[in-house]
Amino acid sequence: MSAPAAGLTTAPSTTDGVIQALGAAIRPLSGGSDDLAPIIELAKHARYVLIGEASHGTHEFYRIRAEITKRLIREVGFSAVAVEADWPDAYRVNRFVRGATDDGEATDALSGFRRFPQWMWRNSDVLDFVGWLREFNDQRPDDARKVGFYGLDLYSMHASIAAVLEYLDLVDPVAAARARERYACFENVGGDDPQAYGQAAVLGLTPTCEREVVAQLIELQHAAGEYARRDGRIGRDALFFAEQNARLVRNAERYYRAMFAGPVLSWNLRDQHMAETLGELARFLAPGPNPGKIVVWAHNSHLGDARATEMAARGELNVGQLVRAQAGAAAVLVGFTTYTGTVTAATDWGSAAERKQVRPALSESFEALFHSLHVPNFLLDLRGQPAAATALTAPRLERAIGVIYRPETERQSHYFYASLARQFDAILHYDTTRAVEPLERTGRWEAGEPPETYPTAL
Repeated sequence: MSAPAAGLTTAPSTTDGVIQALGAAIRPLSGGSDDLAPIIELAKHARYVLIGEASHGTHEFYRIRAEITKRLIREVGFSAVAVEADWPDAYRVNRFVRGATDDGEATDALSGFRRFPQWMWRNSDVLDFVGWLREFNDQRPDDARKVGFYGLDLYSMHASIAAVLEYLDLVDPVAAARARERYACFENVGGDDPQAYGQAAVLGLTPTCEREVVAQLIELQHAAGEYARRDGRIGRDALFFAEQNARLVRNAERYYRAMFAGPVLSWNLRDQHMAETLGELARFLAPGPNPGKIVVWAHNSHLGDARATEMAARGELNVGQLVRAQAGAAAVLVGFTTYTGTVTAATDWGSAAERKQVRPALSESFEALFHSLHVPNFLLDLRGQPAAATALTAPRLERAIGVIYRPETERQSHYFYASLARQFDAILHYDTTRAVEPLERTGRWEAGEPPETYPTAL
């Protein structure tokens, strides 16, 4: 990420005109009920509201995203929340919030999130939102459809295989036997490790399972009509859950092979899967010409339009780009930024969650530009403020912190060039933020990091 992508030029110097345009357009956030009104107004004619986050471990991003979502559900009629999480784990939460589960508490419903990084979904802000969503659904009339909670990601290949088999065991034991035979293909190598399968398949050490997973998805789709007509023992939701698991297995098989063919292909397959899942969910929620209205939660890098960033020059696409291309103005893309504070993140993949200090943003970044406005927290409606949009069209650096944060290599690891006005429809800036609180707070997380003394070490 050391150089701007084609079509993106080096960040311009900040002029008085840029500061003036932004200062006139920003909406300070005071904590009042009217703070988020521009986003709610944008969403009134939207089918999708995609709400990003500039890190996977910032309290304010999770809390405000949940507050926006509550209002979209209550006031605008949104009927589902789709998140950057595995389909089976999120579906357990879906069953809880819709009152169709044995889980007694929200924390039980979230216990399926065992895979790293647990804190992305097992944290206090998500716990509060899941509890709120259950209460909201419980108060709805019996004949009203409950608001659901769904996962978009594809890392759950073996859990999804198990879910397909469990469903078929109930509705069609003969078909379940055929499915077991097909999915047994993965037992030849890797056991429960899909990456081991992908590597072996790419190296030619084992045949691919592509034909088997495609055949299984097609058979389940062809049988769906018959299963749906049966006596009602197994509901429409369960059929959709099973079919989506079979679709996930097909896409995950391709993804794990692509991991060893290059990062661009695997990234694109993952985001294409998430966009495909979102489309299937919209059709399921509202069959016919009027798809369901869905709020999407994922990282800025997935939900901001990739065509406005360095990603495009690398050949990468993302969910925001795909949804915008399909839905146009009926898709509202909302991003978050922060200047400094703390974040929950790991140092290496699979390592323990830590509460890390977030360095002040680089001077040539959007975050530093927003900091220079001296307004702690604000909303910027880029659709409704053309002068501000023009001021933010020229590319600058933008920071992205995922589940890994490495301050010592921050410029290389966490910054990229983007045109913010083309990437998002609205921006929420929180100048100083704090780390999201994991439900499992380890001693290492509690201790945090010592105060940052870079670069003097004093």
